[in-house]
Amino acid sequence: MARWTGEWLPGTGTGDHTAPKWPGEAFGLPESGVGSVAGFGSRLLALVVDLVVAGLITTLFVRYDLQDVAAMQTFNWWAGVVWAVITTIPVTFFGFTVGMAATGIRVARLDGGSMVGPWRAIVRMILTVVIVPALVRNADGRNWLDRVTGTVVIRMR
Repeated sequence: MARWTGEWLPGTGTGDHTAPKWPGEAFGLPESGVGSVAGFGSRLLALVVDLVVAGLITTLFVRYDLQDVAAMQTFNWWAGVVWAVITTIPVTFFGFTVGMAATGIRVARLDGGSMVGPWRAIVRMILTVVIVPALVRNADGRNWLDRVTGTVVIRMR
């Protein structure tokens, strides 16, 4: 599957076509433990936690009424804006969101930079909204978000 899902994207590995023994091996990451590539389950759980937090924050400022379609559309729109803010800003400066911190994962740059930076965080957020790039992963456990931005999601604990 990795052959047709975008190995042409920048930062996708060493260029040889041998399958790695474990996700992240091509980048010098350990097979397990701190610093290893985070699994799909922890990434998904982090996203769900972030969405719940965004919804809870939105309820502080925007009225929601399950019986009123217009009110719910407004609520959902603002919840999306809140989610974009609470994912982009923390990832820019700290490398993780509230959900990522709860699940023990973070975003790391492959070039060794200390901060993910704003352009990488914004591109990751936009591609997450599209959903498909977030779901398609290669043998290194990296999805399109990671490959486009030159990042990898690793375990913190």
